[in-house]
Amino acid sequence: MRILVFQHLSSEHPGIFRSFFARDGVEWDAVELDEGGTIPALDPYDALWVMGGAMDVWDVDEHPWLIEEKRAIRRWVRELGRPYLGICLGHQLLADALGGTCGPQRPSEVGVLDVELTEAGKADPLLSGLPAKFPALQWHSVRVAQPPEGAAVLASSPLCPVQAIRAAPRAWGLQCHVEADNDAVQQWGCVPFYREALEKVMGEGAMERLQADIAGHAEGFATNAAILYRNFMQLAR
Repeated sequence: MRILVFQHLSSEHPGIFRSFFARDGVEWDAVELDEGGTIPALDPYDALWVMGGAMDVWDVDEHPWLIEEKRAIRRWVRELGRPYLGICLGHQLLADALGGTCGPQRPSEVGVLDVELTEAGKADPLLSGLPAKFPALQWHSVRVAQPPEGAAVLASSPLCPVQAIRAAPRAWGLQCHVEADNDAVQQWGCVPFYREALEKVMGEGAMERLQADIAGHAEGFATNAAILYRNFMQLAR
């Protein structure tokens, strides 16, 4: 198994999944697009993972590489039909690349909040084994407003109706940060844009409170990440 990972910020990496990759001997190559990384030939890879980032899907003037990234995602999903997993921005890019729309998330959804599976989500093989409702880390100010034609909405939250989609037989997007642990969140807190969004929603001292909340849910977060990883790898193979 060889996985290609698109990253948009050095601290927005596969997180806890990296330990699973190492355990299973999975090869993975990260392309840091925000630092000028070039998208390689797609054919040698078995799966594509697209991570989060501070930019928005429509920021193509400021980040013109988003155009090529969306083109690569579209080719990967529609032409090659290979397994795709998008998280946060990667979820939004999947929707945008396939003809859906994204818009502002008002209010921003930040913190450890409940996500609930839809009936389609309860039947979806990627989410098999997850509780019908579970807490997850949210940190976003953009949402998928309209999924691509034919996509199934797999999960929702009170603030964000499209928390997860299946946009093709083996292409999934997740809005919540299933990959994140406390170390990653601490790194995100050093990004001014992220810290401002956090404090705007949660007030002064938000980072400390969020880290305490994450620590209290660490075991459940790790269990859910392991379930998703196992399911994805089985589907990918």
